[in-house]
Amino acid sequence: MIQSKFLVVLMSVLLLCGSMRAQDVSIDKRMKEADPKNIGTRVVNKFIVTPHTRFGNPRAEKAPNYITYPDACAWLGALWFSKTIQDKDMQRKLKERFEPLFTTEKHLIPRMNHVDHNVVGAVPLEIYMQKLGDKKYYDLGMKYADSQWVVPADAKPEQKAYADQGYSWQTRVWIDDMFMITTIQSQAYLATGNRKYIDRAAAEMVMYLEKIQRPNGLFYHAPTAPFFWARGNGWMAAGMSRLLSVLPEDNPDRPIIMKAYQKMMNTLLENQDADGMWHQLIDEPASYKETSGTAMFTYAMLVGVKRGWLDKKSYEPAAMKGWLALISYLNADDELTNVCEGTNIKNDKNHYMTRKQITGDLHAHAPLLWCATELLTK
Repeated sequence: MIQSKFLVVLMSVLLLCGSMRAQDVSIDKRMKEADPKNIGTRVVNKFIVTPHTRFGNPRAEKAPNYITYPDACAWLGALWFSKTIQDKDMQRKLKERFEPLFTTEKHLIPRMNHVDHNVVGAVPLEIYMQKLGDKKYYDLGMKYADSQWVVPADAKPEQKAYADQGYSWQTRVWIDDMFMITTIQSQAYLATGNRKYIDRAAAEMVMYLEKIQRPNGLFYHAPTAPFFWARGNGWMAAGMSRLLSVLPEDNPDRPIIMKAYQKMMNTLLENQDADGMWHQLIDEPASYKETSGTAMFTYAMLVGVKRGWLDKKSYEPAAMKGWLALISYLNADDELTNVCEGTNIKNDKNHYMTRKQITGDLHAHAPLLWCATELLTK
């Protein structure tokens, strides 16, 4: 059942929120339905039997050409979750799912030339660290981590310029980079103990924050698209919280990242819907309620409350409301609904307001598993 330290808060939130979507459901039944072990197990088991997706969409018209980042993020979440609940059979199945990528599915291993590709290396590193796979998993994962700082001969001038400043040549200053780069580099640090990986991840984060964080703590999708798109902001929220979880206390960039994280969380708290959800455009109540962003913001708050970075009285109920709201969108097929489709930059508010909503997209399943893991971790 749910960790005891969250039990009282969850009960009080349920009583305050009422039944949300099902007024005839008892509090006891809602408590059981909200159990992160039960929810996470359902979603991991769904992932295990779902073929590799094309950018997270399990119903895409075309098969994937390679393993894409939503799969990697969900895979990583599934591994974290299975380790937390000590389900060895689940861990074995997740490792066995990766094994063909060394042989019959080797063509699906992405090239090491883009932040969205390189984050895939976090998965074999996690398999190695959980002692599920041998050194070939370590070697593959480390190639992805190291290649982010090895400038290829055909690098563009702007890529070389970033590298000359000590940053990754894959730097784009896009908001999702700060989950992709920091996650693979954090995994490399955890696998090796070498400070260079986590220190350069932190320096990269600070550079991004200085360039693109807005005064309210949120982030535009891009300078040419001045809209606070939920999932884009979700990558930053999750990236900062994960990085801070791993970053040593004596890292000189830590105070800067912590201040930026707390500023963002404050604005997210102000914009959370009454039922616990966040909207497709964070500051636009007329936009639809969106599950991938909600899951990422909930995760970021759970991490901060647990580690004492956020005021418990304010943020713990908000995080639990987020969790309860999120799981109300999990259907009978163990798929989250209301997931914004992949979204490119456009200077048009309507572009974001009318994005398709996909069911079962791994962009939402991944952070749901991160949330479940946090709720179950002491």
